[in-house]
Amino acid sequence: MSARVLIVDDDADMAEMVARHLAGEGFTAAAVTGGARAIQRLADEAFDVVLTDVVMGEVDGLAVLREAQRLHPRARVILMTAFGSLENAIAALREGAADYLTKPFKMAEVTVAVRRALDEVRLREENKRLRDEVGERYRLERMLGNSRAMKAVLEQVGEVAASGATVLLLGESGTGKELVARAIHWNGPRASGPFVPVNCAAIPDTLLESELFGHEKGAFTGATHRRRGLVAEADGGTLFLDEIAEMPLALQAKLLRVLQDRTVRPVGGREEVAVDVRVIGATNRDVQELVRAGRFREDLYYRLAVIPIRLPSLRERPEDIPLLAAHFVERAATTLGKRIDGFDDEAMAWLTQHRWPGNVRELENVVERAVTLARGSTIVLGDLKIEFASGVAPSAGPRPTLAELEREYIRRVLEETKGDKRAAARILGVSVRTLQRRAD
Repeated sequence: MSARVLIVDDDADMAEMVARHLAGEGFTAAAVTGGARAIQRLADEAFDVVLTDVVMGEVDGLAVLREAQRLHPRARVILMTAFGSLENAIAALREGAADYLTKPFKMAEVTVAVRRALDEVRLREENKRLRDEVGERYRLERMLGNSRAMKAVLEQVGEVAASGATVLLLGESGTGKELVARAIHWNGPRASGPFVPVNCAAIPDTLLESELFGHEKGAFTGATHRRRGLVAEADGGTLFLDEIAEMPLALQAKLLRVLQDRTVRPVGGREEVAVDVRVIGATNRDVQELVRAGRFREDLYYRLAVIPIRLPSLRERPEDIPLLAAHFVERAATTLGKRIDGFDDEAMAWLTQHRWPGNVRELENVVERAVTLARGSTIVLGDLKIEFASGVAPSAGPRPTLAELEREYIRRVLEETKGDKRAAARILGVSVRTLQRRAD
C-alpha cells in the first residue's frame, strides 16, 4: 500500500497541484483547503506525511502540526513557508516538524522531502521494534535460574533497576555480569536511553582516557578532530564498565568526578561537560583486596558499591544447569536448523558434575559445540568432546583447586588456537591482559 500524504494550503490550486505531482510519484495524496478542514480530515483518516502551509487563516500550520502529532504520533509533518515567515517554520521544527520547504519550490524538492520523512518514519518504527525486542529479551522473568542463589540475585536486580543507583556487579568470569547489567538498564527508568558497554581491560591504558572522556582537536598526536567520549555517549542512559578493576589509578580519579559531580572533562578540554548517566561496574577481582594493596581507590570503591550484587558461580547453582543447557540447545539448534531433543542421561550427568571454571559462558560454548557435532536428535556424551580429566565425575583422589582448573582450561584453549592469545581470549570471553594474568 502506498504512503498517504495530506497536502494543506489556503491556496486550493497550490494544494491540488502538489497532490497531483505526488500521486504521479506513486503516493496516495489528498488536498484540503485551510487548517480547519485539515484537522477534520486528520480526525477521520490516518496519514503518513502531512505537508502544510504555515500561514493560513484562523487555523495555521502550527495548529495543524500539533493536531497531527496528537492524532497520529507516527506521522511526520513538513511545513511550506514563504521566505518572510521562516521564523514560524523554525518554531515548528522545535515543536517536532520533520522539515520545511521555502516557497517557491520545485516539485522535485517536495518528492525528496516526503521520501526523507517516510524514511524517518520507517527508521523510527524499526528502532522501536528493535528496542521492544531487546527489552523483551532482558525482562527479568526471562532470565534463567530456579536456584535459591539465582532467585536472590534476580530479586536484587528487580529492586535496584528502578532505583537508578550505581551498582557494582561481582563474580567470576562467565557468570553473566553484562547480562545482569543489561537487565538492570532495560527494567529501569533509563530503558529509552543508550546502554554503552566498555571493557576497561580490552582498551590500552594510553587510549582509555580518550575513549571514555573524549578529546579536543589537537589534544595529542593524531587527535585530528574533536571526539565525544563513551561517557557522553551514555548520557541519559547507562554506562557499563566491565573489568573496572583494571582501570589505571589516574583514570579512577576522573571517573570518581563523573560519579560525584556528574561532569566530565575531555582530554585537552578546559570546561567540564555535564552528563546524566547511570554507572554499572563489574569485576571478577577482589576489589577490597585491591584497595588494601593501593591498586584501587577506596573512595571510588564506595561510590561504585552503593549496591553491590554478587553473581554466583555455576558450581554454586548446579540445579540450574539442566535449564540453562536446554535453553542453549534450543537456541543453537534453531540457528543451525537442526532438530535436537535434548541430552541422554550420561551426557546430562556429566554436565551436572562438571565444575565449569568458565561458568555459564563455558556451558554455552560446550552445548553449542555439541549441537554442531551431534549426529542424532539426542546429544550423547561423545558429542560433548570431554577433554579434561578434571571434568569427569569426582574421583576419590584430591580435587584440583579452581585456579588449577582455570589454568588448565586456558592452556587447552591456547593449544587449540596454536598459541594465538587474541583468539583464545575471544573464545574465553576475556581480554588478552586478563588471559595472560590468569595463565601465570
